[in-house]
Amino acid sequence: MSTIESAAQSTVDAGNRAAPQHLTGRLKLVLAVLLVAQFMLAVDFSILNVALPAIGDGLGFSLADLQWIATAFALSAAGFTLFFGRIGDLVGRKKIFIGSLALLGISSLAGGLAQSPEVLLVARVAQGLATAAATPAGLSLLTTSFAEGPLRQKALGINGALMSAGFTTGAVLGGVLTDLLSWRWAFFINVPVALAVVLIAPTVIKESRPATRPSLDLPGALTVTLGLLGLVYGLTQAGEFGWTHPRALAGLGAGVVFLAAFFLVERKVAAPLVPLRTLGRPTVAWGNALGLLAFVTETSLVYLLTLYLQKTLGFSPLAAGISFGVLGIGTVVGGLAAPKVIARTSTLTALVAGGVVQTVFTAALLFLGTTTGGSLALLLPATFFGGVGNMLVIVGFMVTATSGLPDAEQGLATGLASMSQQVGITMGTPIMSAVVTASTAGAATASAVHHGVTVAIAVNAALVLLGVALAALFLRPGRPHHRTGSTPEAREA
Repeated sequence: MSTIESAAQSTVDAGNRAAPQHLTGRLKLVLAVLLVAQFMLAVDFSILNVALPAIGDGLGFSLADLQWIATAFALSAAGFTLFFGRIGDLVGRKKIFIGSLALLGISSLAGGLAQSPEVLLVARVAQGLATAAATPAGLSLLTTSFAEGPLRQKALGINGALMSAGFTTGAVLGGVLTDLLSWRWAFFINVPVALAVVLIAPTVIKESRPATRPSLDLPGALTVTLGLLGLVYGLTQAGEFGWTHPRALAGLGAGVVFLAAFFLVERKVAAPLVPLRTLGRPTVAWGNALGLLAFVTETSLVYLLTLYLQKTLGFSPLAAGISFGVLGIGTVVGGLAAPKVIARTSTLTALVAGGVVQTVFTAALLFLGTTTGGSLALLLPATFFGGVGNMLVIVGFMVTATSGLPDAEQGLATGLASMSQQVGITMGTPIMSAVVTASTAGAATASAVHHGVTVAIAVNAALVLLGVALAALFLRPGRPHHRTGSTPEAREA
């Protein structure tokens, strides 16, 4: 470790020792503001899914263009996350956080008032950009506001629980608002929440930025952003048209080329956007790989079970959404339990145990039948315990990927973690959709869908098990590995 890095780490360690080890009144307010914002951002990922047909009818979207309502958001949210995470290091994370929440409120209002497809798509792009900026900024403010150890683990646990609960809540809330009021309220609901955060945050959150202002690596920022945009575009097109469609292949190919160029740039520039030494830390590299798998598997499982409930069991969209309330409860329980598991054991234990629990209960869904009674008796407890396991993995990933780093790299670390989260959410559905399509051979009968979903659930469980193996192999005690009260990187130094 260099002298500069050692000094930065020593400053962080000293600050952590001096920081309060319990939640003071101000810290509770900081936590509340950040959690409300993160919950709202998570809700936004899924709240429009059920409302898409109603939006198409209301504004005259063609069936082929309807998917752009989701794609426009996904492209900007996932493509610009790493870039805005670094911008937060430059101009101040508090400024980026508040400014992006203001943009989210304005764009949500514009989306709710939209009278044409063009205006709505512009609003969705702005919502995605706001999410790309607010998510890493909010996580950076959280990790720099709470000392590394039990306090930070508790904050990350609650944050992780609310993120997953927000994703589930969005699916339910979108159906309720669309059925009872209008699809426009799926946009309007953000406005008062964003306004409240923008008004309260300046008075309770302190500015956070590195002591030495880093320079912006423009070639790196450009190539990684274009690479992520290409990758996400290719994935969304693959989910819509299949993996061999020219748009999917072009997007994925361009993404790979730009990301390869990004790594070449980062090896040569003096002040890289993502220092390869940071990306080379096992906790950062493998922690983010596990986070990517965690979000790929759980969010895509929601898609698979939505297909099963509606196409095989005949549930309405609203009834299917409400069924996921049990999953949401499981993620809250897992998020609250994760810090205690980590404190009593280690992050590796949380990652492995959570992955094993998620694998077992995902595999249990292979026995779902084609009748309602017995199937729900299996589905509800399996999704509950699977949600608990998944949240142990997500909190373990967040703690692993952001621990042992100086304050100057927290924007980068949380930007990488946010990118893993958002790319994982984007990747999951196209991957599982392709598996279902291949398994059903184009048939849309209830039995064919049931077979396709079953095959995809098996693939899903295998991916979770892959994450368990990666954690056990590359984050074992002999390698850099976070444990309560200690920092592996500090020990190495």
